[in-house]
Formats: sequence, structure tokens, C-alpha cells
Amino acid sequence: MLEVTVDKFTFRIPEDLRYSDAGVWIRAEGSRARLGLTDFGQQVNGDIAFANTLPLGTELQVGDEFATIETVKVNVGLPSPIRGRIVEVNPTIPEAPELINQDPYGLGWLVALEPSSWEADKSKLLDAPGYLESVRAQAEAELKK
Repeated sequence: MLEVTVDKFTFRIPEDLRYSDAGVWIRAEGSRARLGLTDFGQQVNGDIAFANTLPLGTELQVGDEFATIETVKVNVGLPSPIRGRIVEVNPTIPEAPELINQDPYGLGWLVALEPSSWEADKSKLLDAPGYLESVRAQAEAELKK
């Protein structure tokens, strides 16, 4: 697990995942890819009050919104970093969206996709060290505001 601390905030970044600049993590699981909101993404947005995902069977292109989260601060649409079809949605998230804050890389996952072009899409994603640098830059920019 990589960690980066900026000011008083520490962000965790598992080394075995891929990441998008939009704060979405991707875990390859055989023929599936599980997606969720990163630790950085959930901390920046605050306590999640509501979370919704698109239904099973939805076909996604890169950039299509696959989920929305609502906090006291913002409403955020999460863009899919890969192409594919939603084959599983986390059934506990609508009733317990706080799991995204409490366990973003575990119980707080959002959807699983059957990727349509994993190898091509994977090459455009960040690895953990790359995402760590992105998080550091974004967090430092937020502090300067």
C-alpha cells in the first residue's frame, strides 16, 4: 500500500490496482473489472449521503458516467475509465453509501464490468506510483485555493 500525506490528510493507494485521474480505481478479477471511488476521491468529496449506479447490462464507453455520489458538498458523476458492460452492482451501496467512505477499496466498490477491450483501456490507466503523483499534485493544488 502506498501512502501520500499532504498537510494533515493521508491518502492510501493500493499497489495492485489501476486508476483514472477522475479518482476511480479498477481491479482486474479474471474476466471482470471491479470499479470504485478511490480513498482520495472519497476524502475530497466528503461524507457520502447517496450513491447510485447504472443498472445491470448497461454498456459503457470510456467517459460514460457509471455512478453518481452525493455529499453535503457536491454531486459527482463518476466516469468509466474502461469500456464494457455492467455485470454486477454493489447491492449494499444504495442503503449504506457510507461504505464508500469507510472501505473504499473493499466493501465500498460500486460496479463490476465485463470489459470489452481491457488491454487497450488498461494502457491508458495510471499505476499506483503514477496515481500517487497525481494525488499529490491535486491535493497540493487544493491547499493553495
